Amino acid sequence: MTGPTDLPTLPDARFAGLLDEARALQPETVELRRELHRNPEQGLQLPKTQASIRQALDGLPLELSEGKSTTSLTAVLHGAKPGPAVLLRGDMDALPLQEESGLEFGSDVDGTMHACGHDTHVAMLVSAAKLLAAHAGELTGSVVFMFQPGEEGFHGARHMIHEGVLDAAGPRVEKAFGLHIFAEIENGVVQTRPGPIMASADSFSVRVTGKGGHGSSPHNAIDPVPAAAAMVTALQTMITRRVSVFEPAVVSVTRIEAGTTTNIIPEMAVLEGTIRTLSEKTRAFVRAELPKVCEAIGTAHGCRVAADIDPGYPVTVNDEEVAEQVLALAGEVLGGHNSVKMADPIMAAEDFSYVLQRVPGAFAFLGACPPGSTPEDAHANHSNKVVFDEDVMAHGVALYAAFALDALRG
Repeated sequence: MTGPTDLPTLPDARFAGLLDEARALQPETVELRRELHRNPEQGLQLPKTQASIRQALDGLPLELSEGKSTTSLTAVLHGAKPGPAVLLRGDMDALPLQEESGLEFGSDVDGTMHACGHDTHVAMLVSAAKLLAAHAGELTGSVVFMFQPGEEGFHGARHMIHEGVLDAAGPRVEKAFGLHIFAEIENGVVQTRPGPIMASADSFSVRVTGKGGHGSSPHNAIDPVPAAAAMVTALQTMITRRVSVFEPAVVSVTRIEAGTTTNIIPEMAVLEGTIRTLSEKTRAFVRAELPKVCEAIGTAHGCRVAADIDPGYPVTVNDEEVAEQVLALAGEVLGGHNSVKMADPIMAAEDFSYVLQRVPGAFAFLGACPPGSTPEDAHANHSNKVVFDEDVMAHGVALYAAFALDALRG
Protein backbone atom coordinates (compact mmCIF):
# COMPACT_ATOMS: atom_id res chain seq x y z
CA MET A 1 0.00 0.00 0.00
CA THR A 2 1.09 3.55 -0.48
CA GLY A 3 0.90 5.98 2.42
CA PRO A 4 -2.00 8.16 3.51
CA THR A 5 -3.29 10.60 0.93
CA ASP A 6 -2.35 13.42 3.32
CA LEU A 7 -5.75 15.03 3.19
CA PRO A 8 -6.39 16.94 6.43
CA THR A 9 -9.87 17.25 7.83
CA LEU A 10 -10.97 20.73 6.83
CA PRO A 11 -11.88 23.11 9.68
CA ASP A 12 -15.04 24.13 7.87
CA ALA A 13 -15.52 20.80 6.09
CA ARG A 14 -18.73 20.23 4.17
CA PHE A 15 -19.23 17.11 6.26
CA ALA A 16 -18.53 18.55 9.69
CA GLY A 17 -20.51 16.55 12.22
CA LEU A 18 -21.28 13.66 9.85
CA LEU A 19 -19.07 11.19 11.70
CA ASP A 20 -20.64 12.26 14.99
CA GLU A 21 -24.08 11.59 13.51
CA ALA A 22 -22.91 8.14 12.44
CA ARG A 23 -21.56 7.48 15.92
CA ALA A 24 -24.89 8.50 17.41
CA LEU A 25 -26.47 5.69 15.39
CA GLN A 26 -23.85 3.17 16.60
CA PRO A 27 -26.09 1.38 19.14
CA GLU A 28 -28.64 0.66 16.40
CA THR A 29 -25.91 -0.32 13.94
CA VAL A 30 -24.40 -2.79 16.41
CA GLU A 31 -27.80 -4.20 17.41
CA LEU A 32 -28.72 -5.00 13.79
CA ARG A 33 -25.27 -6.38 13.01
CA ARG A 34 -25.45 -8.78 15.96
CA GLU A 35 -28.99 -9.88 15.09
CA LEU A 36 -27.83 -10.73 11.58
CA HIS A 37 -24.70 -12.43 12.89
CA ARG A 38 -26.77 -14.74 15.09
CA ASN A 39 -29.07 -15.65 12.19
CA PRO A 40 -26.89 -16.07 9.07
CA GLU A 41 -28.28 -17.33 5.77
CA GLN A 42 -26.50 -18.50 2.64
CA GLY A 43 -27.06 -18.00 -1.08
CA LEU A 44 -29.80 -16.13 -2.88
CA GLN A 45 -32.72 -16.87 -0.56
CA LEU A 46 -32.31 -14.98 2.73
CA PRO A 47 -35.86 -14.41 4.01
CA LYS A 48 -34.92 -13.77 7.66
CA THR A 49 -32.23 -11.30 6.67
CA GLN A 50 -34.59 -9.48 4.32
CA ALA A 51 -37.23 -9.27 7.05
CA SER A 52 -34.72 -7.87 9.54
CA ILE A 53 -33.68 -5.17 7.08
CA ARG A 54 -37.29 -4.22 6.32
CA GLN A 55 -37.98 -3.89 10.04
CA ALA A 56 -34.87 -1.76 10.58
CA LEU A 57 -35.91 0.58 7.75
CA ASP A 58 -39.50 0.86 8.93
CA GLY A 59 -40.69 4.44 9.26
CA LEU A 60 -38.12 5.95 6.92
CA PRO A 61 -39.30 7.80 3.77
CA LEU A 62 -38.11 5.04 1.44
CA GLU A 63 -39.62 3.23 -1.54
CA LEU A 64 -39.00 -0.48 -0.94
CA SER A 65 -39.10 -3.27 -3.52
CA GLU A 66 -38.23 -6.93 -3.21
CA GLY A 67 -36.50 -9.13 -5.74
CA LYS A 68 -38.42 -11.71 -7.75
CA SER A 69 -35.73 -14.36 -8.29
CA THR A 70 -33.98 -13.68 -4.96
CA THR A 71 -34.73 -12.13 -1.58
CA SER A 72 -32.95 -8.92 -2.53
CA LEU A 73 -34.25 -5.62 -1.19
CA THR A 74 -33.97 -2.23 -2.90
CA ALA A 75 -34.72 1.00 -1.05
CA VAL A 76 -34.92 4.42 -2.72
CA LEU A 77 -34.63 7.74 -0.94
CA HIS A 78 -35.77 10.74 -2.96
CA GLY A 79 -34.32 14.14 -2.14
CA ALA A 80 -36.16 17.43 -1.90
CA LYS A 81 -35.50 18.16 -5.57
CA PRO A 82 -35.26 15.93 -8.63
CA GLY A 83 -31.83 15.10 -9.96
CA PRO A 84 -29.42 12.22 -10.62
CA ALA A 85 -29.31 8.94 -8.73
CA VAL A 86 -26.43 7.27 -6.90
CA LEU A 87 -26.24 3.71 -5.58
CA LEU A 88 -24.86 2.36 -2.30
CA ARG A 89 -24.50 -1.39 -1.94
CA GLY A 90 -24.35 -3.85 0.96
CA ASP A 91 -24.20 -7.63 0.50
CA MET A 92 -26.21 -9.88 2.80
CA ASP A 93 -25.15 -13.53 2.60
CA ALA A 94 -23.05 -15.71 4.91
CA LEU A 95 -20.62 -18.60 4.36
CA PRO A 96 -20.75 -22.38 4.95
CA LEU A 97 -18.55 -22.39 8.07
CA GLN A 98 -18.96 -23.57 11.66
CA GLU A 99 -18.25 -20.50 13.78
CA GLU A 100 -15.40 -20.65 16.30
CA SER A 101 -14.96 -16.92 16.95
CA GLY A 102 -15.92 -17.10 20.61
CA LEU A 103 -18.27 -14.13 20.25
CA GLU A 104 -21.18 -14.02 22.68
CA PHE A 105 -23.45 -13.29 19.71
CA GLY A 106 -22.06 -16.11 17.57
CA SER A 107 -24.09 -17.92 14.93
CA ASP A 108 -27.09 -19.92 16.07
CA VAL A 109 -27.13 -21.80 12.75
CA ASP A 110 -24.92 -24.89 12.51
CA GLY A 111 -22.54 -24.77 9.57
CA THR A 112 -23.29 -21.16 8.62
CA MET A 113 -21.41 -18.02 9.67
CA HIS A 114 -20.99 -14.39 8.70
CA ALA A 115 -17.24 -14.85 8.21
CA CYS A 116 -16.83 -12.20 5.52
CA GLY A 117 -18.44 -9.31 7.34
CA HIS A 118 -21.56 -9.00 5.22
CA ASP A 119 -23.59 -8.55 8.41
CA THR A 120 -21.59 -5.38 9.09
CA HIS A 121 -22.15 -4.19 5.52
CA VAL A 122 -25.92 -4.48 5.89
CA ALA A 123 -25.92 -2.77 9.29
CA MET A 124 -23.78 0.10 8.01
CA LEU A 125 -25.96 0.58 4.95
CA VAL A 126 -29.17 0.61 7.03
CA SER A 127 -27.70 3.27 9.32
CA ALA A 128 -26.52 5.24 6.28
CA ALA A 129 -30.13 5.20 5.04
CA LYS A 130 -31.25 6.59 8.40
CA LEU A 131 -28.58 9.29 8.34
CA LEU A 132 -29.33 10.30 4.76
CA ALA A 133 -33.08 10.35 5.42
CA ALA A 134 -32.38 13.02 8.02
CA HIS A 135 -30.58 15.02 5.30
CA ALA A 136 -33.12 14.38 2.52
CA GLY A 137 -33.95 18.07 2.33
CA GLU A 138 -30.37 18.75 1.18
CA LEU A 139 -30.46 16.23 -1.66
CA THR A 140 -31.04 17.05 -5.30
CA GLY A 141 -31.64 13.56 -6.63
CA SER A 142 -32.09 10.07 -5.22
CA VAL A 143 -30.14 7.40 -3.38
CA VAL A 144 -30.61 3.71 -4.21
CA PHE A 145 -29.73 1.33 -1.35
CA MET A 146 -28.88 -2.08 -2.81
CA PHE A 147 -29.25 -4.90 -0.27
CA GLN A 148 -27.86 -7.83 -2.22
CA PRO A 149 -27.92 -11.57 -1.51
CA GLY A 150 -25.69 -14.16 -3.11
CA GLU A 151 -22.32 -12.41 -3.30
CA GLU A 152 -20.44 -15.54 -2.25
CA GLY A 153 -20.42 -17.17 -5.66
CA PHE A 154 -24.11 -16.85 -6.56
CA HIS A 155 -23.98 -13.78 -8.85
CA GLY A 156 -26.50 -11.89 -6.72
CA ALA A 157 -25.57 -8.51 -8.17
CA ARG A 158 -26.27 -9.78 -11.67
CA HIS A 159 -29.74 -10.93 -10.58
CA MET A 160 -30.51 -7.50 -9.14
CA ILE A 161 -29.25 -5.70 -12.26
CA HIS A 162 -31.47 -7.88 -14.45
CA GLU A 163 -34.42 -6.97 -12.22
CA GLY A 164 -33.78 -3.25 -12.54
CA VAL A 165 -31.87 -2.07 -9.47
CA LEU A 166 -29.91 0.46 -11.55
CA ASP A 167 -33.17 2.12 -12.65
CA ALA A 168 -35.03 1.84 -9.34
CA ALA A 169 -35.00 5.61 -8.71
CA GLY A 170 -36.39 6.51 -12.15
CA PRO A 171 -33.30 8.03 -13.72
CA ARG A 172 -30.53 5.50 -14.18
CA VAL A 173 -27.88 5.43 -11.47
CA GLU A 174 -24.92 7.65 -12.41
CA LYS A 175 -22.46 6.64 -9.67
CA ALA A 176 -22.09 3.60 -7.41
CA PHE A 177 -20.14 2.82 -4.26
CA GLY A 178 -19.52 -0.42 -2.41
CA LEU A 179 -17.64 -0.96 0.85
CA HIS A 180 -16.08 -4.14 2.29
CA ILE A 181 -14.82 -4.60 5.84
CA PHE A 182 -11.44 -6.30 6.41
CA ALA A 183 -9.94 -7.61 9.66
CA GLU A 184 -6.41 -7.43 8.23
CA ILE A 185 -6.42 -3.64 7.74
CA GLU A 186 -5.74 -1.08 10.47
CA ASN A 187 -8.87 0.17 12.24
CA GLY A 188 -10.83 2.87 10.46
CA VAL A 189 -8.54 3.04 7.44
CA VAL A 190 -10.21 3.21 4.02
CA GLN A 191 -8.23 1.73 1.14
CA THR A 192 -9.00 1.82 -2.57
CA ARG A 193 -7.35 2.53 -5.90
CA PRO A 194 -8.25 3.66 -9.44
CA GLY A 195 -8.51 0.91 -12.05
CA PRO A 196 -8.53 -2.82 -11.26
CA ILE A 197 -8.90 -3.47 -7.54
CA MET A 198 -10.01 -7.13 -7.50
CA ALA A 199 -9.54 -10.03 -9.91
CA SER A 200 -11.86 -12.05 -12.09
CA ALA A 201 -12.60 -15.55 -10.81
CA ASP A 202 -13.32 -18.54 -13.05
CA SER A 203 -13.37 -22.19 -11.99
CA PHE A 204 -12.11 -25.10 -14.08
CA SER A 205 -12.48 -28.86 -14.05
CA VAL A 206 -10.37 -31.28 -16.10
CA ARG A 207 -11.31 -34.96 -16.41
CA VAL A 208 -8.48 -37.20 -17.59
CA THR A 209 -9.62 -40.64 -18.73
CA GLY A 210 -7.26 -43.53 -19.36
CA LYS A 211 -7.55 -47.28 -18.85
CA GLY A 212 -7.60 -48.83 -15.41
CA GLY A 213 -5.49 -51.77 -14.38
CA HIS A 214 -3.35 -53.43 -11.72
CA GLY A 215 -0.84 -51.25 -9.93
CA SER A 216 1.89 -53.80 -10.58
CA SER A 217 1.39 -53.69 -14.37
CA PRO A 218 1.16 -50.07 -15.54
CA HIS A 219 2.23 -51.10 -19.03
CA ASN A 220 -1.09 -52.90 -19.42
CA ALA A 221 -3.05 -49.78 -18.43
CA ILE A 222 -3.21 -46.15 -19.47
CA ASP A 223 -2.51 -44.30 -16.25
CA PRO A 224 -4.27 -40.90 -16.01
CA VAL A 225 -2.38 -39.92 -12.85
CA PRO A 226 0.99 -39.03 -14.46
CA ALA A 227 -0.91 -37.12 -17.15
CA ALA A 228 -2.80 -35.15 -14.53
CA ALA A 229 0.43 -34.46 -12.63
CA ALA A 230 2.06 -33.18 -15.81
CA MET A 231 -0.90 -30.87 -16.37
CA VAL A 232 -0.44 -29.26 -12.94
CA THR A 233 3.17 -28.38 -13.78
CA ALA A 234 2.40 -27.33 -17.35
CA LEU A 235 -0.35 -24.92 -16.25
CA GLN A 236 2.12 -23.07 -14.03
CA THR A 237 4.61 -22.91 -16.90
CA MET A 238 1.87 -21.57 -19.17
CA ILE A 239 1.32 -18.66 -16.78
CA THR A 240 5.01 -17.79 -16.46
CA ARG A 241 5.87 -18.26 -20.16
CA ARG A 242 2.71 -17.34 -22.05
CA VAL A 243 1.28 -14.49 -19.95
CA SER A 244 3.08 -11.16 -19.60
CA VAL A 245 4.54 -10.52 -16.16
CA PHE A 246 2.85 -7.10 -16.36
CA GLU A 247 -0.59 -8.74 -16.74
CA PRO A 248 -1.03 -10.71 -13.49
CA ALA A 249 -2.71 -14.10 -13.70
CA VAL A 250 -3.04 -17.00 -11.28
CA VAL A 251 -3.97 -20.59 -12.05
CA SER A 252 -4.25 -22.69 -8.90
CA VAL A 253 -5.07 -26.40 -8.97
CA THR A 254 -6.88 -26.79 -5.67
CA ARG A 255 -8.26 -30.32 -5.90
CA ILE A 256 -6.98 -33.59 -7.39
CA GLU A 257 -8.95 -36.82 -7.17
CA ALA A 258 -7.99 -40.24 -8.51
CA GLY A 259 -8.14 -43.86 -7.47
CA THR A 260 -9.56 -45.86 -4.60
CA THR A 261 -6.66 -47.86 -3.15
CA THR A 262 -2.92 -48.56 -3.46
CA ASN A 263 -2.85 -51.41 -5.98
CA ILE A 264 -5.30 -50.13 -8.60
CA ILE A 265 -4.46 -47.83 -11.47
CA PRO A 266 -7.62 -45.71 -11.81
CA GLU A 267 -9.45 -45.10 -15.02
CA MET A 268 -9.95 -41.39 -14.32
CA ALA A 269 -8.26 -38.48 -12.60
CA VAL A 270 -9.92 -35.11 -11.98
CA LEU A 271 -8.31 -31.71 -11.52
CA GLU A 272 -10.18 -28.65 -10.27
CA GLY A 273 -9.07 -25.12 -9.54
CA THR A 274 -9.40 -21.40 -10.06
CA ILE A 275 -8.28 -18.81 -12.61
CA ARG A 276 -7.66 -15.22 -11.47
CA THR A 277 -6.73 -12.30 -13.74
CA LEU A 278 -6.78 -8.50 -13.66
CA SER A 279 -7.85 -7.80 -17.24
CA GLU A 280 -10.53 -9.25 -19.48
CA LYS A 281 -7.94 -9.71 -22.24
CA THR A 282 -5.74 -11.92 -20.07
CA ARG A 283 -8.79 -13.68 -18.70
CA ALA A 284 -9.92 -14.64 -22.21
CA PHE A 285 -6.42 -15.84 -23.13
CA VAL A 286 -6.02 -18.09 -20.09
CA ARG A 287 -9.51 -19.53 -20.49
CA ALA A 288 -8.71 -20.42 -24.11
CA GLU A 289 -5.24 -21.84 -23.44
CA LEU A 290 -5.93 -23.98 -20.37
CA PRO A 291 -7.96 -26.62 -22.26
CA LYS A 292 -5.39 -26.70 -25.07
CA VAL A 293 -2.52 -27.39 -22.66
CA CYS A 294 -4.42 -30.17 -20.89
CA GLU A 295 -5.65 -31.78 -24.09
CA ALA A 296 -2.17 -31.83 -25.61
CA ILE A 297 -0.69 -33.49 -22.52
CA GLY A 298 -3.54 -35.97 -22.43
CA THR A 299 -2.88 -36.92 -26.05
CA ALA A 300 0.83 -37.42 -25.30
CA HIS A 301 -0.12 -39.84 -22.51
CA GLY A 302 -2.79 -41.63 -24.53
CA CYS A 303 -5.63 -40.24 -22.41
CA ARG A 304 -8.87 -38.52 -23.27
CA VAL A 305 -9.38 -35.10 -21.75
CA ALA A 306 -12.50 -33.03 -21.10
CA ALA A 307 -11.83 -29.54 -19.76
CA ASP A 308 -14.68 -27.32 -18.58
CA ILE A 309 -14.51 -23.71 -17.40
CA ASP A 310 -17.25 -22.24 -15.25
CA PRO A 311 -17.32 -18.45 -15.74
CA GLY A 312 -17.23 -16.52 -12.49
CA TYR A 313 -17.06 -12.84 -11.58
CA PRO A 314 -15.45 -10.28 -13.90
CA VAL A 315 -12.55 -8.05 -12.92
CA THR A 316 -13.62 -5.36 -10.44
CA VAL A 317 -12.52 -2.10 -12.05
CA ASN A 318 -12.89 1.22 -10.25
CA ASP A 319 -13.59 4.36 -12.22
CA GLU A 320 -10.48 6.52 -11.77
CA GLU A 321 -12.36 9.72 -10.96
CA VAL A 322 -14.77 8.06 -8.52
CA ALA A 323 -11.96 6.18 -6.75
CA GLU A 324 -10.08 9.43 -6.22
CA GLN A 325 -13.33 10.98 -4.97
CA VAL A 326 -13.73 8.20 -2.38
CA LEU A 327 -10.16 8.71 -1.16
CA ALA A 328 -10.76 12.46 -0.89
CA LEU A 329 -14.03 11.93 1.00
CA ALA A 330 -12.38 9.46 3.38
CA GLY A 331 -9.71 12.04 4.14
CA GLU A 332 -12.22 14.81 4.65
CA VAL A 333 -14.67 12.83 6.77
CA LEU A 334 -12.34 10.49 8.65
CA GLY A 335 -9.00 12.34 8.55
CA GLY A 336 -6.12 12.08 6.09
CA HIS A 337 -4.41 9.27 8.02
CA ASN A 338 -7.48 7.10 7.36
CA SER A 339 -7.35 7.49 3.57
CA VAL A 340 -4.84 5.20 1.85
CA LYS A 341 -4.37 4.61 -1.87
CA MET A 342 -3.60 0.96 -2.59
CA ALA A 343 -0.50 0.30 -4.64
CA ASP A 344 -1.73 -3.05 -5.92
CA PRO A 345 -5.02 -4.89 -6.46
CA ILE A 346 -5.87 -8.13 -4.65
CA MET A 347 -6.63 -11.40 -6.41
CA ALA A 348 -9.90 -12.12 -4.59
CA ALA A 349 -13.10 -11.50 -6.57
CA GLU A 350 -16.30 -9.56 -6.01
CA ASP A 351 -19.62 -9.44 -7.86
CA PHE A 352 -19.96 -5.67 -7.39
CA SER A 353 -17.89 -5.91 -10.57
CA TYR A 354 -21.16 -6.36 -12.48
CA VAL A 355 -22.34 -2.95 -11.27
CA LEU A 356 -19.02 -1.30 -12.12
CA GLN A 357 -19.21 -2.71 -15.66
CA ARG A 358 -22.33 -0.58 -16.18
CA VAL A 359 -21.93 2.44 -13.88
CA PRO A 360 -18.91 4.60 -12.99
CA GLY A 361 -18.15 3.78 -9.39
CA ALA A 362 -15.70 2.50 -6.83
CA PHE A 363 -15.21 -0.33 -4.37
CA ALA A 364 -13.22 0.26 -1.17
CA PHE A 365 -12.01 -1.61 1.90
CA LEU A 366 -12.58 -0.56 5.52
CA GLY A 367 -10.12 -1.75 8.18
CA ALA A 368 -11.62 -3.39 11.28
CA CYS A 369 -8.74 -5.16 13.00
CA PRO A 370 -10.10 -6.48 16.32
CA PRO A 371 -8.87 -5.16 19.68
CA GLY A 372 -5.75 -6.91 20.91
CA SER A 373 -4.67 -7.93 17.40
CA THR A 374 -2.57 -6.43 14.64
CA PRO A 375 -3.38 -6.61 10.92
CA GLU A 376 -0.58 -9.17 10.60
CA ASP A 377 -1.94 -11.64 13.17
CA ALA A 378 -5.71 -11.03 12.91
CA HIS A 379 -7.82 -13.90 11.62
CA ALA A 380 -8.64 -13.21 7.98
CA ASN A 381 -12.01 -12.81 6.30
CA HIS A 382 -13.44 -16.28 5.54
CA SER A 383 -11.85 -17.73 8.68
CA ASN A 384 -14.35 -19.26 11.10
CA LYS A 385 -12.48 -17.39 13.86
CA VAL A 386 -12.60 -13.92 12.29
CA VAL A 387 -13.63 -11.01 14.52
CA PHE A 388 -14.22 -7.41 13.41
CA ASP A 389 -13.97 -4.26 15.51
CA GLU A 390 -17.53 -2.96 15.56
CA ASP A 391 -16.44 0.57 16.47
CA VAL A 392 -15.31 1.23 12.89
CA MET A 393 -18.79 0.69 11.53
CA ALA A 394 -19.48 4.37 12.21
CA HIS A 395 -16.71 5.16 9.70
CA GLY A 396 -18.49 3.09 7.08
CA VAL A 397 -21.85 4.73 7.81
CA ALA A 398 -20.32 8.19 7.50
CA LEU A 399 -18.48 7.35 4.28
CA TYR A 400 -21.58 5.87 2.63
CA ALA A 401 -23.50 9.03 3.54
CA ALA A 402 -20.72 11.36 2.44
CA PHE A 403 -20.57 9.70 -0.98
CA ALA A 404 -24.28 10.36 -1.58
CA LEU A 405 -24.20 13.87 -0.12
CA ASP A 406 -21.18 14.81 -2.21
CA ALA A 407 -22.96 13.69 -5.38
CA LEU A 408 -26.39 15.14 -4.63
CA ARG A 409 -25.95 18.35 -2.67
CA GLY A 410 -26.90 20.69 -5.49
